[in-house]
This record gives sequence, C-alpha cells and structure tokens, in this order.
Amino acid sequence: MSSLQILQGTFRLSDTRVLDLASLTLHKGESWAFVGANGSGKSSLARALAGDLTLLKGERRCDFSRINLLSFERLQKLVSDEWQRNNTDLLSPGEEDTGRTAAQIIQEDVKDDARCRELAAQFGIEPLLARRFKYLSTGETRKTLLCQALMAQPDLLIFDEPFDGLDVGSREQLGRLLGTLNDQGYTIVLILNRFDEIPGFVQNVGVLAECTLMDTGPKATLLEQALIAQLAHSEKLAGISLPEADDPAARHTLSADEPRIVLRNGTVSYDDKPILNNLSWTVSPGEHWQIVGPNGAGKSTLLSLITGDHPQGYSNDLTLFGRRRGSGETIWDIKKHIGYVSSSLHLDYRVSTTVRNVILSGYFDSIGIYQAVSDRQQKLTRQWLDILGIDNATADAPFHSLSWGQQRLALIARALVKHPTLLILDEPLQGLDPLNRQLVRRFVDILIGEGETQLLFVSHHAEDAPQCITHRLTFVPEGDSYRYQSEELDA
Repeated sequence: MSSLQILQGTFRLSDTRVLDLASLTLHKGESWAFVGANGSGKSSLARALAGDLTLLKGERRCDFSRINLLSFERLQKLVSDEWQRNNTDLLSPGEEDTGRTAAQIIQEDVKDDARCRELAAQFGIEPLLARRFKYLSTGETRKTLLCQALMAQPDLLIFDEPFDGLDVGSREQLGRLLGTLNDQGYTIVLILNRFDEIPGFVQNVGVLAECTLMDTGPKATLLEQALIAQLAHSEKLAGISLPEADDPAARHTLSADEPRIVLRNGTVSYDDKPILNNLSWTVSPGEHWQIVGPNGAGKSTLLSLITGDHPQGYSNDLTLFGRRRGSGETIWDIKKHIGYVSSSLHLDYRVSTTVRNVILSGYFDSIGIYQAVSDRQQKLTRQWLDILGIDNATADAPFHSLSWGQQRLALIARALVKHPTLLILDEPLQGLDPLNRQLVRRFVDILIGEGETQLLFVSHHAEDAPQCITHRLTFVPEGDSYRYQSEELDA
C-alpha cells in the first residue's frame, strides 16, 4: 500500500525560516485536512508533501508515484497567462482570440479526448469544453483544473485552499465532488484556513501554527481537544457584541477626539543614565499600537509612565486621558482607564481559584475574590466565558489546570470586563507554544475588534502583532542609546 511518511522533518523556507513536521504518515485512500491561520505554513506544508521543498534534516519517504498539487496561486497564474496570450480588447476585426479552451487546458499534459469528456461530464462542465478558459467563472476554472489533474490518474491529490473565492453553493458542490473522488480510492489532502471548511468526508486532521505541525489525528478526536475546539469556536465570533461593563466605562468621560496619551520629549534616567531619551509619542482615539524593541530598551519604563506607577512621570510633560500628570489627579484616575496583562501578572496570579473567579476578579482589580459578587457580575462573566468558548465544567475547574495560553486568555478577559479605555498587553505571547500563541492572537483580534477598547501590545518581535494593530513604535538601537520610530501600518 502506498504511503508518504515524514519523520523529524525540517524543510527550508528561507534563510531564516523553516517548516517543522515531527511525524506525519499518509496512507493510500485516506482523506486529510490541515488547518492553520494565515502565515502558519499551510502552503509550505502542501509543497513539502508534494516534494517541492528542500529537506534540511529528518526523512521523507514516499511511495506515491503521481502527486498533483493544485493551488489558488497556480490557478491565478494560469488565468493571467491566458489573458497575456493576447489582449482581446485590442483585436482587430477578423482577428482570432488565441486563448485556449477548457478542453485544451484539461488535455495540456495528457491527450485523451474521450477521458476529457468523461471527466467533464462527471464534474458537470461538459458544455464548457469549447469555451475559452479565461472566460470561465472561478468555480468553473477550479473544476477544469481538477479535471486536468485527474487526466494523469494521480495517486495523491493535494488541494491548497480549494474553497477560496467560492460561494456557499460552489463550496458545497466542490466538497461533494472531492468526497466522491475519495470514495473512488483517491488519496485527498486539503489545506484550509478554517475548521468549518473541513468537508464531512474528511477522516483525519492536522493543525499548523507558526510553521510547525502541532497535532494530527482522527477528525472527531482532534476537534474535541480544548485548545482546538476554542480555535474552531473563534471562527464563528465575527460581529459579536461584547458583554456590557458592570458600571459605566471610564472612557465615556473622555472627549471622542482627545488623545489618550501625549508624551513630549519624555526622559527617564537612573544614576544619570538615560533609559528614555526625548521620546515624543501620541496615542489618538481608535489607534492600536505595538511597541517593539529589545530587552533593556525602555519599553517597560514607558509602560510604567502610562500606568502612573513611575515616579518620574511627574517630571515629564505627560498627559494621560486628558489630565496632565501632576495636576491633582490620583493614581486611580489613571488606572480606571487601563486593563493590564503581563507575564509577571500571570506568574503572580498564584491564588487557588477557578477560571470563573479569575474573570470575576477583573470587576474588583484584585487577584482573587474578597468581596460579594453580584448576580449581574455572575451573568456578565458567563457571557465572557461563552465568547472564549469555555463551558461550565472548565469554568469551575482550577485556573492552573488550563493550558498556559488559555490562562492568558482568561486574564485578558479579566482585564476587559470593565471596558477600559486602554488594554496593555506586555509580552502576552511570552512562554506560549505556537498553538497557544495563535489562540491568544486570534481572540485579541476578536475582543478588540468588536469593542471600543484600544490596544497597546508590547513585544520584542514585530511579527507577534495581532491583525488589529494600526501603528507601531519601535525602539531602534543607536550607539549606546535608542531612537524612536513611529509609523502607521498599512490597512
């Protein structure tokens, strides 16, 4: 029986990036779906399976003799090439369109008119065989390429994002066609963005994150795992309404167009050594910032100015939430606008308590619960748990029984329950494995995208940023100090 096996495989993607596949075996006649977010390495996995990537270490053993990889990029290139054959808008009367027909595309590598018609009939495109390929719809071009692939009777078919660009009806139809091929004995591999795109016929699933194959197994078993179930749950949350605050959010006291932070020529020194040196920075309403820089650059010092905890805040020209530091405001006037999560807070949250109580503690800005909880707070907390995809059994389990990423997610929800003006996440991905990092990033995008809280996301690496980030402040080494680079990111 044919099979493809990869053991401890590391594949070259670039000078600095690799794809890690610890253990994967595909057998003849199986059906697989590999799911991951953008940038997780899905298309690279498709190329590794097809034998198109350089194997740096480990081994790849393959008995499949005819592997065919179909990708959206290949389809786009084929359509583009067909249009490049001649520009029909410039044709003179009597000139012919030199674009190839669907039948010619299908028989590009294998010439067999009878088989071409047989496959076209199977996929419902026989009436299109005489039409120019470039004039077909997206769904029709997919079916044409599938017929082309089947002409050579491959023993392994790999589809990279087969459902991209298709409407609901076309996705369902293509899913049924792929299931029919699997029933006929074809080995099918699908590379997908979303769990809800996995067709019913698929038996096995793999999950990718940060160019690492994190887990594989039978579909039903894998989708029951808590982390993966939460990732699948997050796909359904677009457009949700976040639970209300228990009390009116402090941001309602601010002017809609007033900057949240204004720092002019900020300077912080220890023993005459500058930690921050003439940093000017403004955070306006609606902006989500990532702060990037190496250890020791001064990121934590900047955060301590913003949270009101640094004593040199009074000696700087610093305005927070419309109030100049030193103008009579209290530390609580500042902190009521801020939700804060960091690795140190996570480590400090050592009390023995439940996941539910961790989120409830956000109403009191405490570590643990030390006062009566209202029915409304209980109800709102249940709504937050629902958004996170945490059922009652997990909610009442010990906080420390969750994965590190799920714990971090609960702490982020704890910081958001009061709908702060600003959520500060200080190295929120630190200490997380790739799948937990993906979980946290995705939920940050959901929670920030559907609410009105602004985000300050602090990290060492620009690539850690969630999709909602609109601006970046970078601490750039320059001699013995740093210069500060602010930029607005492309939408």
